[in-house]
Order: sequence, then structure tokens, then C-alpha cells
Amino acid sequence: MKITDLRCAVIGSNPVVRIVTDEGICGYGEVESSKPYLKPVVLSYKRHLLGEDPTNVECAMLKIRRLGSFKPWGSAVSAIEMALWDIAGKAAGLPVFKLLGGKVRDQVRVYNGGVRFPLGGYAPEDYAANMAKMKAAVEGFTIIKQGVGFHGPMSREVPDFFYGDLRTHESYQPNRGLLTERGLKHVVACAEAMKSVLGDAVGLALDCGPGFTVSDAIRLAKALEPLNILWLEDLVGGDYVPYAGADQFREVTRSTSCPTHTGEQIYLRQNFMELIEKQAVRVIGPDPCDVGGIAELKWVAEYADLHGVLVAPHGIFDGLFGLAAHVQLAAALPDNFIAFEYPVGKPEWWYDIVEGLPSPIVRDGLIEVWDRPGMGVDFKVEAAQEHLADEDKDFFA
Repeated sequence: MKITDLRCAVIGSNPVVRIVTDEGICGYGEVESSKPYLKPVVLSYKRHLLGEDPTNVECAMLKIRRLGSFKPWGSAVSAIEMALWDIAGKAAGLPVFKLLGGKVRDQVRVYNGGVRFPLGGYAPEDYAANMAKMKAAVEGFTIIKQGVGFHGPMSREVPDFFYGDLRTHESYQPNRGLLTERGLKHVVACAEAMKSVLGDAVGLALDCGPGFTVSDAIRLAKALEPLNILWLEDLVGGDYVPYAGADQFREVTRSTSCPTHTGEQIYLRQNFMELIEKQAVRVIGPDPCDVGGIAELKWVAEYADLHGVLVAPHGIFDGLFGLAAHVQLAAALPDNFIAFEYPVGKPEWWYDIVEGLPSPIVRDGLIEVWDRPGMGVDFKVEAAQEHLADEDKDFFA
């Protein structure tokens, strides 16, 4: 079997990869949504892959893996990797989890991810009201993550929150600096309000930054210890920074019993080594759509397991083909797996153009692992064709 074409179409805001072979089998992968600018990056790898056997996934990846980089650039390489595994599974007549070593769990746990309700404000009572809605969601999540601090608008909406320079543009969590006493107390009060709603029935994780100083991160973590927070994510780095920051994270981690978490922006196993070997965080969160693909994430998770580090993969923007990849991967991850971040289809019509997903997808915070060949999800071509731009009309040809 040989690769005869690599195509990429932006469907909604999601760049989707299609790898075509000379035996009529094709595979799909998905770049993180809201990154349509990566379409030409995906297509730049075409010349490296034509003529390769797609079922020799590692051989093909050796030609392109070194050409990617930290979030967002690794997303193009990751989507290609997923499409290769999709073909390999279809060609073998096996679900991808079988090719990854077989499943060790029949259901995989997810946390809320793309299921969000707008906050009515940024006071503790607003966070409590939001958690009540989240707790009542039909998916029955047993873990819910919420942004606080510098992750989201809190740092600019709460007066005198920190001493740094306020940057008001929306993208990539721009604010960072030393918290005021009022700011620190506000974050703690919001966390307390959320836990008062969730109790011990639903675990609470907090997405915090990046933006905290090391001293503030330590103060916050120690203040939150009585609440049994599942993890504090990206306190001093992460999310679109092109480095890991292991030494700063390690300083925080050694100072508190509250688990620390980072890794969504990191590309490739080599860039997780320092975090894992130094015990810099208690939980890593690589995203299969950024780290280099599903096999890359499995390698990282297994290495983390050897060092007593847990894994909760990131995935809020990974779309429905990304969801399928998460399910296949999570089924085969070691026992350090907690849950992955649940991606949803946006716009809603995405659910009308794919087939293979269960209905409902999530029950009691869990997804049943399906066993169809490949990733187990495919396009309804006629329905999907209607959402292609004119320049992409030959995507399914």
C-alpha cells in the first residue's frame, strides 16, 4: 500500500487531514479547531509522504516528526499521524487500540472540556452557579475543570487583582504578574464556592495560567490544600509557551500537596523528559493533537508512569476525529491515566456529517470504547460535502 495524496480541508474552523492510498483506503486526522491557518503547514508535508506505506506509521513519521514544533505547529504533524493510524487499523481490520498494544479498560473517563456554560460574572457566587449547571449536565461528569486566575478574564475583570501591566486582548492568556492580597483571596474564595456545590461527588480541577509567579503559585496551592483540588494546571507556564519550565514547576510542586499539572503545549517526548525525570509536576497533560500524535502520547504516558507521574490529556479543541483518537488511545494507556478533556463538535452540524459515534457519547462521565476498524469514525461524505469551501471541493474525490 502506498500514499498517493495528502489533502487538507477546513470544515467549519477545523482543518481536517485526509490521506489517500492506492488501495482505496483513506484515513482522517484533525488539527485543533480554530487553527485554519495550519492548512498550508499540513500540505507542506505532502512531498515527504507520497509513496510511503501508511501502515508503516513510524517509518513515515520519521520523515516529518522533526519538522514540527511546540503548540500550535505540532498540530499539523499530529493530525497526519492520526490519519496514518486510521489507515493502518482499517487495513488490518482492527481498532487502533489493538495496534497500540490492546485495551486495558472498556470505558474511558472524560472531564468537561468543550462542555461549558457562560459565567455570569467573576464573583464567587457566579462560579458556584456555573458549577451547579456543570454538575447537572447530561454527561454526568465526575471531574470538572474551570479556569481561574490568569486563565480567562478574571485577571482583568476583578479590580486590583494583580500588580502587573493589564493587557486586554483576548488571545493566549496574556496577563501575568504578582497577585495582590485581594487577588489571591478572590481565587481561593471562588474555588471554595465551587467546591461547596460539587462536594466530594465531583472532582474539581483548576486551570490557572500561565501567569503566576512561583511565590504566588505556592501560596495559592497551599491555601487550596484543604479543598482536595484534583490539579492546578499551568500555574507558572504552559498554553502557547515554547518551553516546559521544569525548574519553576518543581519548586511549586515540592512545596504543596496539591497536585500540579502542565503539558498541553509540549511537542514530542524529548520535551517531557525534564518535567518527568525531575518530578516537576504530579500530572502531565499532553494533547494528542499537539504532542506529535497518539503513539507519541502513549510513549510519554508510559515514561511518566515509570516515574509515578499521572496523565490527564488535554483536548478541548480536538474535534470529533480528535475525540475518536482520544478514545482509542485512552483505552490502551497505563494505570496512571486519569481522564481526558472531552472535545465536542462545533458548529453543531458536525454531528450530522460523521458516523460511528455512540449516542449519547458520554454516560456518567465515561465513554464506552468502540471496536470498529481504524479510529472507528468516518465522514458521511454527501453531508460533509455541503460544508466544504469551493477550493476544497475535491477533498473527498
